[in-house]
Amino acid sequence: MTLLQITSLLIVLAGAFGSINYLFLKLPPTIGILVVALLASLCIMVLNFAIPSLGVTEQVRGIVDSIDFSGALLEGMLGLLLFAGALHVSLHDLRREWTTVLVMATLGVAISTVIVGVGFSWITGMPLLAALVFGALISPTDPVAVMGVLRDADLPKSLETKIAGESLFNDGVGYVVYLILVGLAFPALHSDHAVESTASSIALLFLQEAGGGAVLGIVLGWLVFRVMRRIDDYPLEVLITLGLAFGGYELAVALHVSAPIMAVCAGLFIGDVGTKYGMSEETRKYVEAFWKLIDEILNAVLFLLIGVEVFAVALNAQLLTAGALSIGLALLARLAAVAIPVLLLKPFQTFNQGTIPIMTWGGLKGGISVALALSLPEGEWKPAILTATYVVVVFSIIVQGLTVARVAKRTGRQPGLIQ
Repeated sequence: MTLLQITSLLIVLAGAFGSINYLFLKLPPTIGILVVALLASLCIMVLNFAIPSLGVTEQVRGIVDSIDFSGALLEGMLGLLLFAGALHVSLHDLRREWTTVLVMATLGVAISTVIVGVGFSWITGMPLLAALVFGALISPTDPVAVMGVLRDADLPKSLETKIAGESLFNDGVGYVVYLILVGLAFPALHSDHAVESTASSIALLFLQEAGGGAVLGIVLGWLVFRVMRRIDDYPLEVLITLGLAFGGYELAVALHVSAPIMAVCAGLFIGDVGTKYGMSEETRKYVEAFWKLIDEILNAVLFLLIGVEVFAVALNAQLLTAGALSIGLALLARLAAVAIPVLLLKPFQTFNQGTIPIMTWGGLKGGISVALALSLPEGEWKPAILTATYVVVVFSIIVQGLTVARVAKRTGRQPGLIQ
């Protein structure tokens, strides 16, 4: 299938599944599209099992395989989604929570990676280094899934900022950690990401990726802001922000710095400084509406893709059992990744009541984890990692995504001591 045909098919299916959800299931839009897509995929598998001569599963699997999910997300959609998400986060609010966000996005990811890696190695028997790769790709919370849920959770502003900020930045940090571990675990098979195993070289690579991405995002955001201050033409200014998201992401990839962190920093700069001092009221309205629409459309397509990617997953009892056990492992790791930083910072900061349970249960995994698992080199352990990733992500989006608002209500919303 051509790129245009694939794009047309995805848009049509996203619209159709979204309509089915709106008329019958009445779930939150993105979660509903995922559920309908997953049910449709499972129905096709059941039909193929009942009437093997139809060969329906193979035909659909061929279409799914022709969609480069990993490339489409990591090299196309991700920059737009992160930019759109960061555009609506207040930089002023984020400054007040920067310590918590920074510690959770770095120390939290490290803690979760180790816990998941050690546990997954024990569950599956795979080498620890390969299991740590799974830990790195499943540890970051997905900003797309998290920020979609935040719209309906009615959380206190400070807690919402912590969750949104952490999800935006730990995504970039987790991706850097993933690249480092893939380079260590599969140096021969994945030479593009091969790295030296010395502590200094790993630290230098992390600094180059994460720090370089942040600097590039701020510089590009500032340059675009300076240009937009001299222009009062909202179609052109919307186009300039789109160019920043697309071009900046590709430039970051070419410069070997973290493209996700670049997109977040550029989005934060434009969303705060750019909208206040570089845009007229009319332009601000159109920019915000345009990026909200982009966010909604890409979210719909992304969650549709997650639902149909079940055809790329090895579904056998052993791997599904490992995946089911990984759900508990991922939740345990998330609890540690939240509780340890919060307890360390508690003497210096005030946290909302229920911070730990809300951030633990609200730390959703999403398409980025699936994309990273699909991008792994072919090998003995890829099916186990991919299946476990898919099971954890689907559970996270459907079960946690549909219940996080209830968790928030039960644990309280008033500022005070941690519960």
